[in-house]
Amino acid sequence: MSVEIKVFGTEQLCASCVNLPSAKETAEWLQAAISRKYGSDSIRIVYSDFQQPQTDDDKSWATRIIEEDLWYPLVVISGEIVGEGNPKLKDIYGKLESMGLQPLSETVESE
Repeated sequence: MSVEIKVFGTEQLCASCVNLPSAKETAEWLQAAISRKYGSDSIRIVYSDFQQPQTDDDKSWATRIIEEDLWYPLVVISGEIVGEGNPKLKDIYGKLESMGLQPLSETVESE
């Protein structure tokens, strides 16, 4: 199983996110944390600047971010918002595990 995690943001920090990492930094942090827990083979993290969307899906999310005043970084997995503003690893891990991914330590123990 391969999962793509999209992190939407932009170069400019949102007003309420001034003391938080940028969306790019959040994407890098998620890549490191998730790779440590689940490995890097089955999960791909993609950063997308919502002010310069590249795909139709990115354009759709960019519209939602603006129209619904969503906080960024916005973390989306399988079309579902899993975190916004200051995403929580616990929520992201919960979503990944509900999709059938298992942490590396559990995989090793079960073999």
